[in-house]
Amino acid sequence: MKKILLFTIVIGLLAACQSPSPEPQTETQADSTSVSENPLAWTEHANIYEVNIRQYTPEGTINAFASHLDRLEELGVDVLWIMPVQPIGVKNRKEGLGSYYSISDYTAVNPNFGSMEDFKKLVDDAHARGMKVILDWVANHTAFDHHWTQEHPEWYTHDSTGAIIPPVADWSDVADLNYEDKGLWTAMRNEMKFWVEEADVDGFRCDVAMMVPLQFWNETRVALDSIKPVFMLAEAEGPEFHSAFDMTYGWELHHILNEIAKEEMDFGDLWTYLEKEDSLYQASALRMNFVTNHDENSWNGTAFERMGTNVQNFYLFCLGLPRSMPLIYSGQEAGLNKRLEFFEKDTIDWSDESQYPFYKKALALKREHPALNSNPEVSEFEIITTEDPMIVGYSRRIDGQQVSFLMNFNSAFTHMDIDLSKYWSAGEAMDYLKGQDLDLSKPYKLAGGTHLIMVSK
Repeated sequence: MKKILLFTIVIGLLAACQSPSPEPQTETQADSTSVSENPLAWTEHANIYEVNIRQYTPEGTINAFASHLDRLEELGVDVLWIMPVQPIGVKNRKEGLGSYYSISDYTAVNPNFGSMEDFKKLVDDAHARGMKVILDWVANHTAFDHHWTQEHPEWYTHDSTGAIIPPVADWSDVADLNYEDKGLWTAMRNEMKFWVEEADVDGFRCDVAMMVPLQFWNETRVALDSIKPVFMLAEAEGPEFHSAFDMTYGWELHHILNEIAKEEMDFGDLWTYLEKEDSLYQASALRMNFVTNHDENSWNGTAFERMGTNVQNFYLFCLGLPRSMPLIYSGQEAGLNKRLEFFEKDTIDWSDESQYPFYKKALALKREHPALNSNPEVSEFEIITTEDPMIVGYSRRIDGQQVSFLMNFNSAFTHMDIDLSKYWSAGEAMDYLKGQDLDLSKPYKLAGGTHLIMVSK
């Protein structure tokens, strides 16, 4: 017999299980915690898009990327996460162009990308289209030729000979910052304030946030919010980070999805994860869920290498989960199926427009359907399982409005006749992607590697 598993959100349990910060809470921490308990309203139905300026266009410039803003507005993008645009260090540089995350000057723009005025105009143009802009921020390390290495060597980690060292042996092109010196805290915070005050960015995606003291982030969040309300994304996972950050990475979910694709885990592991997330994270704790990003693409393989024909299925699974803000990486909407070079120029091919309608409709659903609010307390969430363990999905409901995602993760040659009435409780339904009414009295043939989104009529 087919079954439906219901996850009930218990507010009191969530609050009781919220992990405390590892340091005693100060007045500053308490202030920043209150910020993350009440995310800005626009985040509740938002999505995020990662921009790789170097690889986005043949020119690899800010202005060339700006020509895509109309397309991204049409796609339905809410937040532009811009990978670092600052100058890249020359000393110890890796390969020809180096890493975006080896920054030699926090308050300048890489001349290969353009000028500060170009960046400011990009932010203004994005704002005019209703988009937020967050800048990738690297607080854990600098380039070896950053001016601080000469002016403030005490802000760095040294080996027994007194030489400045990288934070990780493989990161040989960057110098580790030492947060035991509070002078660094003030300087780093001022560099971040510069971009809010001068360029009007709306927040930051903070690289390897777990390698920087949480107290620094707590205090910095308060300082930035004093200029204007900001949106903060941590490249870190754990409920404690939500004292300073609005959103954290859904790394564990991403790895489970990869393992399911390799048939080394199953959806039972995914249901267990979702239950655990409910027990750990407050309702306001946003999670960035994704099938690919710059690290995954360059180092672990394209989404198609890792997930095969089920890339869209896995993306849809991420799209409507409670707490979820789904990510699209540069080129994902164009079927990006090559590993982009990390240290060299490697332009994205935009010629494939076949997947664009899928992502456009998916984002429109996330933005517009009342049940897909990221806050799990707003709508009911129900997991769907079927007789076939590879055909799964979930429903969300609010005030008689229902949306259900049903995905067949089997091979493209496998299909199943499904009694949709078993998974629908809101009366008449339609196929959202096709815009057609569904006859719930007849079996629905769902092919392998495909999906059905049902919405209330």
